[in-house]
Amino acid sequence: MFEKVLIATDFSAHAKKVIECIGEMPGLKEVILLNVISRDPLARVWDPVSDMKDVEKKLEEEAKTIRAPGIAVKVKVVSVLEGEVASAINKVAMDEDVSLVAMGARGRSLIMSALLGSASRNVLRFGKTHLLIMRYKTLEDSTMEKYCARVFAKVLFPTDLSQQSEVALSFLKSLKGIGEIVLLNVVSKGETDEEIDANVALAKDKVAEISQSLKAIGIQVTSKVVVGQSTEVIKSEAEKEDVSLIAISSQGASAIKKGRIGSTAYDVANSASRPVLILRQEKMAAY
Repeated sequence: MFEKVLIATDFSAHAKKVIECIGEMPGLKEVILLNVISRDPLARVWDPVSDMKDVEKKLEEEAKTIRAPGIAVKVKVVSVLEGEVASAINKVAMDEDVSLVAMGARGRSLIMSALLGSASRNVLRFGKTHLLIMRYKTLEDSTMEKYCARVFAKVLFPTDLSQQSEVALSFLKSLKGIGEIVLLNVVSKGETDEEIDANVALAKDKVAEISQSLKAIGIQVTSKVVVGQSTEVIKSEAEKEDVSLIAISSQGASAIKKGRIGSTAYDVANSASRPVLILRQEKMAAY
C-alpha cells in the first residue's frame, strides 16, 4: 500500500537513517526526497535560488543511499518563510499524492530530547497523509542502530475497539511484510474494582474475537488487555514486547482532537521510544 513515499530530510543523522530504512520497505516503488529551506532570521541577505541549487546536489547524494532495484527516486527543494516548514511538507505530500510521509523523530535542532522536533510534531498534528516517525536506539559509541530492518516484523496495534480502530486494523493487515501483530486494548475506565473487572472481561472477549479473525488469514497474533492510562501502557507494552513498530489510528472513539489527531495517538507519537505509524482516518476512508 505504501508505494509512493515522501521523505522529509534536514540532512541530520536521523534523517539519513530514515532514507536507509525506507529503501527496505516492502512494495515501495517511488521515493521523493524533500528538503525545505527557510530564511535564517539573523541573516541580512538570503539567496534562496543559490541555496536551492546547493541543496539539490546534497539530495542527489542522499538518493544514492536507496540502492534497492526498481525504486524511482526524485529530489525536491522548496523554500519558505521561517516557521512554515511543516506546512510545506504537508503541501508537497498532498500535491504529489504520496501514500506515506516518513520523518525522523529528531532533527538538527533537537538532539537529546525524547520528544519530537517541531517540524515532525506539526506534520503529525496537521498532516492528512499516513505518517511514519522513525526512532533509533542510540548506542554507547553515539552511532545509531536502526529499528527499521523489517519495520513491520512485530507491530503493536493499540485498539479502543471503536469503528475507527477497526478501519485502521483492516488497513494495517493489508500491508506487505506484516510479521506479528500484538493486539492491545487498554482499560482506562471504571469507578470500582467490580466495574473495572467487568470492562476487562468484555474487552478480553472482543480482543479474542479480533485475534481469531486475524489468525484465520494467517497473521501471527498476540493479544493483551491491560488496565492503566492509555499512553503510558502503550509505550510500556511496546518495550516489553520489543516491537519494531507501533501502528495506531489517528483518531479513536473519544479522541480529544489536537489539530487532525486524537490525544492518545499524538502523545504516543510524540514520546514513544519506538517507531510510530500514524494511520489517518481520512486516507483510510478513501481506501
